[in-house]
Amino acid sequence: MAHFAKIGLNSKVIEVVVLNNNELLDADGHENEINGINFLTQLTGWAVWKQTSYNTLDGVHKDSDGTPLRKNYAGIGYTYDEDRDAFYPPQPYTSWTLNETTCLWEAPVAYPDADSDEIYSWNEETTSWDLS
Repeated sequence: MAHFAKIGLNSKVIEVVVLNNNELLDADGHENEINGINFLTQLTGWAVWKQTSYNTLDGVHKDSDGTPLRKNYAGIGYTYDEDRDAFYPPQPYTSWTLNETTCLWEAPVAYPDADSDEIYSWNEETTSWDLS
C-alpha cells in the first residue's frame, strides 16, 4: 500500500490517504510517485500531494533494506518542508528546536536517565523535565 499526504495552506498536511500500489505503476511496472499524484488529482480535484512512508521515522526506514522517504511519516497537522523534502510534526513547545537530521523536535535539555522507571513531563515555564 502507498500512502499520500494531501498538502494544504502553509504546507500543512490536511489528510493522509492509502492507495493500492497498482495506481503508482508506470508502463514498465515500476512504482512512480507522479502516477499516484495524478490518480489522486483526478479522483479528488486536489493537486498538491506528496508520498509518505508509513515505515519512515527519524529519517530511517524501519526495514533495514528499505529506503526512508521524507524523514517521517506524515500525519494531519504535520508540515511538509519543500526545501528539506521532509515532513515534521507540530512544534510541541516554543523552547524546542527542530533537529535538521531527523526533522523531529528536541527539548533544550535531554530527557533524564532513560534507564530509569521514572516518568517525566516537560515544564515549559522552567524549560526542564519534572518528575510526573
